[in-house]
Amino acid sequence: MENTFYKYQGTGNDFVMIDNRNEQFAKGDTELIAKICHRRFGVGADGLILLENDDNTDFRMVYYNADGNEGSMCGNGGRCIVAFAHFLDIIKKDTVFIAVDGLHEATIIGDVVSLKMTDVSEIKEKSNALFMNTGSPHHVQLVEGLKSFNVVKEGARMRYGIYGEKGSNINFVEATTNGAFDIRTYERGVEDETLSCGTGVTAVALSMYHLGNTKDKTIAINALGGDLEVTFEEEQGIYSNIFLKGEAKQVFKGELTW
Repeated sequence: MENTFYKYQGTGNDFVMIDNRNEQFAKGDTELIAKICHRRFGVGADGLILLENDDNTDFRMVYYNADGNEGSMCGNGGRCIVAFAHFLDIIKKDTVFIAVDGLHEATIIGDVVSLKMTDVSEIKEKSNALFMNTGSPHHVQLVEGLKSFNVVKEGARMRYGIYGEKGSNINFVEATTNGAFDIRTYERGVEDETLSCGTGVTAVALSMYHLGNTKDKTIAINALGGDLEVTFEEEQGIYSNIFLKGEAKQVFKGELTW
């Protein structure tokens, strides 16, 4: 079998993108997907995303983690598939598509994609941390000395030690001097630190507002792979109209054979 693929990245979070509207890709082959995502023996990516037909929206997003298993919502992947759909001429400026966590609206202007995220109605307070689901589960913890913090060691320990086999993504955050926040994330499914995580960036923005560390509802978040912006509305602890905004770019095109 052969498939054309495209490589996209959103602030360093990289994905293999496949147009699967013809339903040719071997969706159930976990080993194949993991091999494609492997950075030594495959294309190399944080995940693989299929763009498929949907009867009620512009397209369907199917997301797989780098371990080959189908994952929960990926914010940067969502922004990248919007850019991919625009490249394929499926959409123009505005779109509505469906993902594992439901419907998403998005807008693309140039390389910048603004993606509407799922509403957040519950933020759980833990010892020295917050937990919420922004389409994927996220632990958010303030730390000092983020630049030298051992994200992989501590992230793995918390991912399994606190949240068990099912796990959670683990985000570490530190305030900057200009009102923004720096973030580093350990992602389950990748089982490593990634350069950016869209749902994690969203969780950090809401957490910082929830904790009173900012009064702004437009928050700049600095990931290792680039800068993102989160805007939202809040009323009585319910967060809605949450948008994740940043660049999403095509990197290259190739052919897969298996």
